[in-house]
Amino acid sequence: MEILGTTLRICVDDLEASAAFYERLTGAPALRFERGGVSVAAVGCFLLMSGPEPELEILRKVSATIAVKDVADAHAALTEVGAQVLAGPVETPVGRTLIAVHPDGSVFEYADRKPAAA
Repeated sequence: MEILGTTLRICVDDLEASAAFYERLTGAPALRFERGGVSVAAVGCFLLMSGPEPELEILRKVSATIAVKDVADAHAALTEVGAQVLAGPVETPVGRTLIAVHPDGSVFEYADRKPAAA
């Protein structure tokens, strides 16, 4: 599995104000989308999330998003070394993701930028 980088996940009350701050901080525009009732703004290495508290409670359990070259390769590598895949792989607007728990209990999302096959 090739790891390309990480994204810090931040739950916020005011997505607009937070996105504006992180856009100024990073100099990058926010990529916005909705997923499962949660509004998301990806700004540089920051993933800002805002929405209903029950949804955010689940999202807070994921420590970080790890960018990988290929989620299918990540799935194979994770299961080979003893991680448990909790969800996915699933298609998203920007690629595929899966959520896995490592043997130490850490929970991470793994994501690639491969669009769904046409």
